[in-house]
Amino acid sequence: MSKFLNLVAGTALASTLIVGPVLAGEYGLGRPALADEIAAWNIDVAPDGTGLPEGSGNAYDGEEIFADYCAVCHGDFAEGIDNWPKLAGGKDTLDREDPLKTVGSYWPYLSTAFDYVRRSMPFGSAQTLTDDEVYAIVAYILYSNDLIDDEFELSKETFFDVKMPNADGFILDDRDTSEAHFWTETPCMENCKDKVEITMRAAVLDVTPEEE
Repeated sequence: MSKFLNLVAGTALASTLIVGPVLAGEYGLGRPALADEIAAWNIDVAPDGTGLPEGSGNAYDGEEIFADYCAVCHGDFAEGIDNWPKLAGGKDTLDREDPLKTVGSYWPYLSTAFDYVRRSMPFGSAQTLTDDEVYAIVAYILYSNDLIDDEFELSKETFFDVKMPNADGFILDDRDTSEAHFWTETPCMENCKDKVEITMRAAVLDVTPEEE
């Protein structure tokens, strides 16, 4: 999960823990969330493996599970159907004008794939898969990208034996320091320009599409 998503999740959890009791006690609304209720939502898996559940699965078993739950949108070989996302392919395309960004070609962390499948899939029936089924589906996606063989047993213990091709393809967002010279402690809030000139109007640009 990205740092941004971790921040959002952490903020939401903090709100539950802090605001919940306040609302319950001071305003008589609801009650504080129970520990097991918070745990049911706290299922994210971090890039360092924190949050990975017990269980295992391989591509051989994952192929059948993928066919049952995933292939209708993502294709039998994770190649994608129509406009549904392609999960495999795209090797060595990231430097092209129209790169194919898949789990194998683009995603830097395997935990992102596991977390997304476990949290959001199958479409319309999220969180109905067992942890073993999630491991098997992710293993099949890896196999479809030629990153493991079909008998590789993906588990909490072997998770980091898998090397994601684009693991070093991202950089940390350092704009708070690298672009610090663009900002001042007292930003201008009024009369910041001597003259404001309207150069074009939306009606002339015709940015709104016509109704069919």
